[in-house]
Amino acid sequence: MPTAEITRKGALVSNFQTITARIAAACAKTGTPVSSVNIMAVTKYAAAEDVKLLIDSGAVKIAGENKVQDAKAKWATGELAPYRSRVELHFIGHLQTNKAKAAVETFDWIDCIDSVKIAAELSRHAVAAGRTVPVMIQLKLNTAPTQSGVAPEAAGELLARVKTLPGLEPRGYMGIAPAEGSPQELRAAFAAAKKIFDRDFTGPGNRLSLGMSGDYELAVEAGSNLPRIGSSLFA
Repeated sequence: MPTAEITRKGALVSNFQTITARIAAACAKTGTPVSSVNIMAVTKYAAAEDVKLLIDSGAVKIAGENKVQDAKAKWATGELAPYRSRVELHFIGHLQTNKAKAAVETFDWIDCIDSVKIAAELSRHAVAAGRTVPVMIQLKLNTAPTQSGVAPEAAGELLARVKTLPGLEPRGYMGIAPAEGSPQELRAAFAAAKKIFDRDFTGPGNRLSLGMSGDYELAVEAGSNLPRIGSSLFA
């Protein structure tokens, strides 16, 4: 391995170790087993070589992408195709109905269900592909007009509808906290999501995906077990 590659791998592993240490500290505050929290590496802007290094090191086992076509090109036929079987790949962006078929073909999980319409389209393609796709419902935890998601008070109704659709297996909630939110605002948003998650999902294997590079510690304290981390990991 060339010296530059060794140096870069060391930096990436150090980033991962810092993140895991902070997650462990957040878990300790609430008595949560650190083993119950998994990190999703958001790889949409990451260099392919960096992703390979972290997969080879054993750090990255779950990856997230937010553009269907870009992810398909990268993971199905591109530089990361040889690594595809080594990660659980999640779609975490806004999904349009005309991309539902490609999403089912490309991703292991789809984390952004925000309407019956998109759920029905995913169901149709999952059944055609002979798949049962684990999905999460996206909660709208902020007031940004461009932010996707279902209002928390409507989440239970949407979940009930998704449960009736073949080919889909609801497994939790995903949410994005208010940008530039204060710690108090973030805690309130995360606590609201956790309350809904606890109401609707019990048992192992379900996921509450809250928190990104700027707020993952608060999210884990609130109960997130799948924070989505990109810039802090690939810095």
